[in-house]
Amino acid sequence: MVSTREEYSTTDFQGEYLPPSCRVLILNRNWQAVNIVGVRRAMSLLWSDHARVINTFDQDYTPYDASRWIAYSSKAKSGAGKDFIRTIRLNILVPKVLLLNEFDRLPVTEVKFNRENVFIRDNHTCQYTGKRCKPSELTLDHVIPRDRGGRTSWENIVTCRRDINSKKGNRLPHEANLNLMKKPARPRWKPFATVVAEGVVDDAWRVFIHAEKNAS
Repeated sequence: MVSTREEYSTTDFQGEYLPPSCRVLILNRNWQAVNIVGVRRAMSLLWSDHARVINTFDQDYTPYDASRWIAYSSKAKSGAGKDFIRTIRLNILVPKVLLLNEFDRLPVTEVKFNRENVFIRDNHTCQYTGKRCKPSELTLDHVIPRDRGGRTSWENIVTCRRDINSKKGNRLPHEANLNLMKKPARPRWKPFATVVAEGVVDDAWRVFIHAEKNAS
C-alpha cells in the first residue's frame, strides 16, 4: 500500500539523515528561479503545501504534491545524482527543484542573516587563515566577543575554522595574534544570484537558470 503524506508529519525528518551537501532550487509560481535552500527547509515547504516538487529526474517537469512524491520515491532506484532522506517509515527522494504555490514576486535584494549566508559571503573561507573549508569544519565567530559588546550582525560575524575559533576564545583578534582578511560587511547580493555566479549549479537546475538568463 502506498503511503500518503497524512501518515507522516515534519517530525519524521527531525534528527534523521538529511544530506548536508544537497540544495534545492526554488521557483516562484511563475517558474522563475528565486532562491536556493537546504533540504530541511525544502521539505518543510513541501509538507506544508507551500510548494510542489518539479520532477527533474524523468525530465517531464511535472509538479508533484507531497503524497505523490512519496509514491514516486517508493519506486525510485538509487543512482548517480540521487539522494534519499531515510526515516524508520519511508525513504524519500530529495527533490532538486520546488515550485512555490503562492509566491510570484522576484527575490528581494536584502539578504537574510544566517549561518549559511555568512559562509556564502565569505566563500566558505576562514577569515583569519584564508583557508577554504567544508561547512562541517567551519563555524561563526564574533570578531568582538559578545560579552565585550559585540553584536550578532553582518558587521561583527565572520566565517572561522573551528580550531581557530577555539584558539581565539573570548578575545579580540589581535589579542590572539590573528588578523582578519577583510572587514566584515553586509552583502549586497542575492543568495541565488551569488551561488549561480560561483558556478555551484546542479545540472537539474540549468534549464531554469538558462531561462532566467534569457529573460534578463
